[in-house]
Amino acid sequence: MLICRDLASLRAATASLRAAGKRLALVPTMGALHDGHLALVAAGRQAADAVATSIFVNPLQFNANEDLSRYPRDEEGDLGKLQAAGCDLVWMPPVEAMYPPGSATVIEVAGPTAGWEGDARPGHFRGVATVCCKLFLQSQAEVAAFGEKDWQQLQVVTRMATDLDIPIRILPVPTVREPDGLAMSSRNRFLSVEDRATAPVLYRTMTRAASEIAAGRAVGPALADSIEALRDTGFAPDYLALVEAETLKPLTARRPGGPMRIIAAARLGTVRLLDNIPV
Repeated sequence: MLICRDLASLRAATASLRAAGKRLALVPTMGALHDGHLALVAAGRQAADAVATSIFVNPLQFNANEDLSRYPRDEEGDLGKLQAAGCDLVWMPPVEAMYPPGSATVIEVAGPTAGWEGDARPGHFRGVATVCCKLFLQSQAEVAAFGEKDWQQLQVVTRMATDLDIPIRILPVPTVREPDGLAMSSRNRFLSVEDRATAPVLYRTMTRAASEIAAGRAVGPALADSIEALRDTGFAPDYLALVEAETLKPLTARRPGGPMRIIAAARLGTVRLLDNIPV
């Protein structure tokens, strides 16, 4: 497994892969890897001949109310997991390599950034779109694998790559869950023992709401009851909504003709949990 920490070595490595006729899949991460990330590596290996994983805690996607320094980091553990997973290349740029002094360009995406995480975390998707655009161009990968857990992010990155004509296929990978249903996340390690026992209620509540809506129950009451159930269990919900899958526009009634998702964000103790499921 080759580790690159500067752009020249990354470009040399990817040029060698292309010269050998190999297609490259990229797995963008911020490190603190878990089985959900490794599922992305496995999906990338199925879709291409070689897999590159980036590890970069992106300062542009943290706003003033989020603690960049608190984001978990485990370089040695991450590299060991990637080696065992059969990753071919790891791109680990320092901040100054990703954003050299004088950098003045960012990517602003409209459409699917509106609402939800776009409201809760101002500037977050500007940082996501900018770093993903740079990663796509730096690696020149043919495929990029993203988890469905961060559904709005997946739609934003897909829209950005399409609109900018970046020749890369965005590969959605289903959410990986713990046996009790909790969506895997690097931030789960910050849950207290008591909150970790409560956390799966979010998935169970969403699943019940999705079943009720699919069975014909009115959307408004189903969502309102679900939000109240979360509050009763100790969550502080930011939102729990039914949306169009691609645009994330809110739906007040079941839409028979197109895919829908229930999306949710709720704080439990000091941790903000995100999840979504299809309806």
